[in-house]
Amino acid sequence: MAHFLMSTRIHMGQSSLEEIKGLGMKRAYIICDPFMKKCGRAEELASILHEAGTETEIFSDVVPDPSIEVVTAAIQGMKKFGPDGIVALGGGSAIDTAKAAGQLYGAMNGGARPMLAAVPTTSGTGSEVTSFAVISDTQAQVKYALRDQAMVPDAAFLDPALTASVPPAITADTGMDVLTHALEAYVSTKADDFTDACAEKAIRLVWQYLERAVADGSDMEAREHMHNASCVAGIAFSNASLGICHSMAHALGAAFHIPHGRSNALLLPHVVAYNAALDYKDESRALLRYAQIAQMLGIGGATPKAAVHNLLRQIRNLMKRINEPFYVTDCRVEKEAFLEQVPVMAQKAMQDGCTETNPRVPEPCELEDLYRELCKGGSV
Repeated sequence: MAHFLMSTRIHMGQSSLEEIKGLGMKRAYIICDPFMKKCGRAEELASILHEAGTETEIFSDVVPDPSIEVVTAAIQGMKKFGPDGIVALGGGSAIDTAKAAGQLYGAMNGGARPMLAAVPTTSGTGSEVTSFAVISDTQAQVKYALRDQAMVPDAAFLDPALTASVPPAITADTGMDVLTHALEAYVSTKADDFTDACAEKAIRLVWQYLERAVADGSDMEAREHMHNASCVAGIAFSNASLGICHSMAHALGAAFHIPHGRSNALLLPHVVAYNAALDYKDESRALLRYAQIAQMLGIGGATPKAAVHNLLRQIRNLMKRINEPFYVTDCRVEKEAFLEQVPVMAQKAMQDGCTETNPRVPEPCELEDLYRELCKGGSV
């Protein structure tokens, strides 16, 4: 038996952020990163809430790859302020911090967390509608993918105007994260007709609009569709889960601080080829699923394997056009240091919850081989 849950009320389109006044919060705790406060976005959000008679407090200490320490600091701030609502403003780091902090704060106060609203300012994580939060242990250099249905935000506000100033490189990274979410959800062992519909739509939107959004950040049509694609892909993987591309990206990001979307982009072509088992004689379920995506995008091929080869070629072509790197050595990572960490990263990826729903059951040595493919010039 499968389940499809969608508990977030989604407000979308330009000026949709104004609708946050209708949530009825009396004391809203705004969680964001320092840039959101410095550029005035946090104060703009606070002003909108003030118009509805809501008192606010801004916590602006969110960091990339949010850590246990930052989550703890956010909880301490909530204890002092006593919010009945939490508003996450920013990318996945801010939203994941708010999810984890809100859930723990609620548990400390009788089990009910405050109302949670998410206002994403990047088009990538889909965290505004998912039950996932990725939190880092900086001491152990591990990212923990937490999952609890109670962490799903109550409301999300997809206002594309908030993404207009995102630089091209970050737009590219986060857009590749969307594509990875959708592809992994589509081949997941938990995929069903409902998650397929969301994954397919997200892939179509990325294919049509990502390059435009990277080339011209003021293209609001492209920005709006990418913002929606991120959310739709989030709905897909929140229900179907993900696979080893994310497991390996979590370990890679924790070890070398490569942005999450870029980590996924580096790994995605290699993981697709691995899952499809292109060197095998038999046609796997994953191979046929990837071939369906290729056909949907008008890529196709005379056979399913040919279609997947063409899909891989087009993914790489897209990456080249939006200036995504192909090797970790292009991300200021030394080859020797990377290779030394490969066995450790592979073990951490094996233990990651996303690995459970990968369409092909990996061995640690296979993940090590996939990591080594990220080195320019080979593994030796």
